[in-house]
Amino acid sequence: MVKIAVVPGSFDPITNGHLDIITRGASIFEQVNVVVLNNSSKNPLFSVEERVKLIEDATAHLPNVRVETFSGLLMDYAENVNASAIIRGLRAVSDFEYEMQITSMNRVLNDEIETFFIMTKNQYSFLSSSIVKEVAKYGGYIGELVPPQVEAALKTKYNTN
Repeated sequence: MVKIAVVPGSFDPITNGHLDIITRGASIFEQVNVVVLNNSSKNPLFSVEERVKLIEDATAHLPNVRVETFSGLLMDYAENVNASAIIRGLRAVSDFEYEMQITSMNRVLNDEIETFFIMTKNQYSFLSSSIVKEVAKYGGYIGELVPPQVEAALKTKYNTN
C-alpha cells in the first residue's frame, strides 16, 4: 500500500515556505496530496481554481505530489484517499498551540491518521500568505518569498506590473 500524506491549507497564495514543507514531505512519503481546503471563514484573493493551478505549477517538479480541493472535514478527505498522515508546517511557537488544538480534534475524529509537524527553514519563519499579499498589494518585492508564477499572479491581481 502506498504511504499517502496530506498537506492541507488555504494556500492563498502558496509561498516558498509552503513549498519547502511540501517538498520535504514529498521526500519522505510515497505520495503527497496538497489539499486546498475551501474555508468559508476566509475571504480569499485567489479562487480555488487559481490556487490549485498555482500549486500545480509550483510543484510540477515533484512527481509524487497531487493537488486537489475539498470542502468539509480534513479527516473525511484523509480517510477517503487512505492517507496515513497529515503534514503541518510550524513557523514559531505561536503556531504550535493552534496546531495542537487542530491535531487533538483530528485525533478524536480518527486516531489512526498521524500528524507530522515539520519546522520551517529559518528563512521562512516569518512568512505567511497574508504578509506576502500585503507587500504585493503595495508593489513591494516578493520574488524571494513566492514561486515566480505566484509573483506574476499577485502583480496581475494588484495591477502592480
